[in-house]
Amino acid sequence: MAWMAWTWPTAAFFGVIALLLVTFTILALKFPETPRTGILRIETTRGDRLFITLLGSAFINLAWLGIVGANQPYALIVCLIYAVAVFRFV
Repeated sequence: MAWMAWTWPTAAFFGVIALLLVTFTILALKFPETPRTGILRIETTRGDRLFITLLGSAFINLAWLGIVGANQPYALIVCLIYAVAVFRFV
């Protein structure tokens, strides 16, 4: 796996994604939910909203790199605000 050039931030990123997936699986088993309709007018569950959040955060980070540069900690703040909005309104 040396060809992948793993760094601590890369490992932490994939670790957080894995932890989120495990957490949401446990939540789905313990507290099943019915889909709800938000501002997008589509039915979504927790997992759907997590997917929308992760996908949108990837685009936010790519746009941040292209427009602002490599100062990514501020992009993380924008992503967290986006995540709260998605889980609240979508």
